[in-house]
Amino acid sequence: MTNSARRLLVAVLVAACEESRAGPPPTAPSPLVSSAAPEVRRAAIDGSQVDTGARRGRVVVVDFFAEHCKPCVRSLPEMEATHRARPEVAVVGISEDDDLAGAQRMVATYGLTFPVIHDRERALAGRFRVGELPATFVIDGAGVVRWVGSRPHTAAELSAVIDSVSAAAYGR
Repeated sequence: MTNSARRLLVAVLVAACEESRAGPPPTAPSPLVSSAAPEVRRAAIDGSQVDTGARRGRVVVVDFFAEHCKPCVRSLPEMEATHRARPEVAVVGISEDDDLAGAQRMVATYGLTFPVIHDRERALAGRFRVGELPATFVIDGAGVVRWVGSRPHTAAELSAVIDSVSAAAYGR
């Protein structure tokens, strides 16, 4: 390994360590923070039933996205990585695509294994007061919105948010 390669590796490792110590990113402004989350009871595009109220006691992540949203395209692989790494967390995707085919393309393109709902009339986006995409809501086990993300986040950032929400619930 050359000296410049070693220096680059050290710089990357130092940056990663600093990011992990920094804690979770701050929440985006939202009138829903510290309020009861709107419940979601809908069929996912795969036919499964989603009921966030039935997931009480677990952290729930609700992620709004659309095919035309370039930041969403960057964040969906991170959301899938979070879903796979954190099976104790319920992840629900909500597609704001104009048609069902767009939502299905996103699921297929990114290999999404969490349930995805097509919000064809934008009713869920309205209930969550989504103004722009992507929009991610982290809800604690009591059903209260504890964090809102309004930009793409890495799996490490999402995991830090989930950890902080979980720790707060147990007074850690």
